[in-house]
Amino acid sequence: MNDRRFTSNTSLAWYATIVLTATYTFSFIDRQIVNLLVEPIKADLLLSDTQISFLQGLAFVVPYLILSIPVGRLVDTVSRVKVLIGGIIFWSVACVFCGLSKTMTQLAIGRMGVGAGEASVTPAAWSLLADYFPEDKRGLPVSIFLMGPYLGAGLSLIIGAEVISWADQVTLPILGDMASWQFTFIAVGLPGILLAMILATLSEPMRKETLSDTGARSVSWSEGMDFVRSRKKVYGAYLLGAPFIVITLYALQAWVPTLLIRVHGMDIADAGRGYGSIALLCGSAGVLSGPVLAKYFTRRGHKDAGLRVATLAAAVLLPAIVFAGFTADTTLALVAIAVSSFFVTVPMALFTTGLQAVTPNEMRGVIAGIYVVIVNLFGLALGPTSVALVTDYVFADAGAVGASMAVVCAVSLPVAMLMFYFGMGEGSSSDCSG
Repeated sequence: MNDRRFTSNTSLAWYATIVLTATYTFSFIDRQIVNLLVEPIKADLLLSDTQISFLQGLAFVVPYLILSIPVGRLVDTVSRVKVLIGGIIFWSVACVFCGLSKTMTQLAIGRMGVGAGEASVTPAAWSLLADYFPEDKRGLPVSIFLMGPYLGAGLSLIIGAEVISWADQVTLPILGDMASWQFTFIAVGLPGILLAMILATLSEPMRKETLSDTGARSVSWSEGMDFVRSRKKVYGAYLLGAPFIVITLYALQAWVPTLLIRVHGMDIADAGRGYGSIALLCGSAGVLSGPVLAKYFTRRGHKDAGLRVATLAAAVLLPAIVFAGFTADTTLALVAIAVSSFFVTVPMALFTTGLQAVTPNEMRGVIAGIYVVIVNLFGLALGPTSVALVTDYVFADAGAVGASMAVVCAVSLPVAMLMFYFGMGEGSSSDCSG
């Protein structure tokens, strides 16, 4: 069969994995670069922490969420590669527009464009990887793909730090003088056009693991929801538990650079290099470690290995991030941030592979879109903003950003563990043949 011949071509499958991982990485570079630029943007545009958190969170996440399910539906019916190419061109142009912005309104419009374009990544890439590799071979490529957010977050900070330390102001032909934060947006946005050209070299794989024998029919919304309800415990655990882990992830990514600058006295370049390296190394190591830990629990006879690992990771993460937020010692803070950055990413690959395992091909784009909507509605919308609100209105002290981060995560992580507990027993995989 054609699908067997395709999946046997491991070189093509791994080439696709590398390209998709690069795409995911660049999406997070463009998404997260604003986190390093908080202080210079605030100074130039005269913004508060809450206004900055709007640019970090809601301005990006609203179009991202609105489009994720429709784009997921599109992914289930048309060429996934073409959907990705269109998405990356759109968000790259929008990121460049952020660099040309001179007001908060213009910057918000640019951030909305980045969110709209990036809505294509998760549904299309999840579906592609599930067809490039058979189920028992997906763990490693999915883990590598899911290194993208942590590579991207780390590289955005490191690249941004280098640009900022290189020049306070840049003069470009036609565009004239611009602040270093504006040039940084342009510098990270333009390479996406080249990546879109590389994506065009990918082949569209045959769809496998479908509800029908031919894989030719589409699934109606009501059929899809009936399927989800038939496996409500495991879907509930992943779709309701994961968002509260993601709140912690985005709170870390959004406010750790500012914590290092405000509380620990680092300059912006050192904070970018320091936390960027931690996010890149520890985040990547964490996401690769999740499937290894899950295999350990699976060998011990636990069907719900993924949920057990997620619960364990959250239990270790909680005291680490609280300590990072309250300690006045810079070295200890960096160690605690490293531990937090590792354990917050441990469950991420398990969320992806678990949902792929229980979901038939005709629904993977939609389920990925639903997952994106839920985790980002909570995580990206609430993570940065809730920390800012606690800082501005509870502590009323910009120097309390670490305490605010600790408080938010001390609420979200126990909720995540409770959701995982309710899902245990049903397992993280099921028959996808319908």
